[in-house]
Amino acid sequence: MECRLGCGACCIIPSISSSIPGMPGGKPSMTRCIQLDEKNLCKLFGHPERPKVCSDLKASEEMCGKDHSDAFNYLEQLEVETAP
Repeated sequence: MECRLGCGACCIIPSISSSIPGMPGGKPSMTRCIQLDEKNLCKLFGHPERPKVCSDLKASEEMCGKDHSDAFNYLEQLEVETAP
């Protein structure tokens, strides 16, 4: 499955503990990544500076659902379930 262009859920909802260019301390949950452009596309996609955790995350029907609302809901629930 390919990413749904313009969704951005995986760049907003999950927390990221690794350094991101422009966000050296990572990114808290529910925070828009600084590398997400105005069209909700990753500015680092395909670049070596992109964090491994981002590169390793692959779109799936379970995660992405039918639309971006499904993706946001799924990822929000995952964050709640994995929160310390």
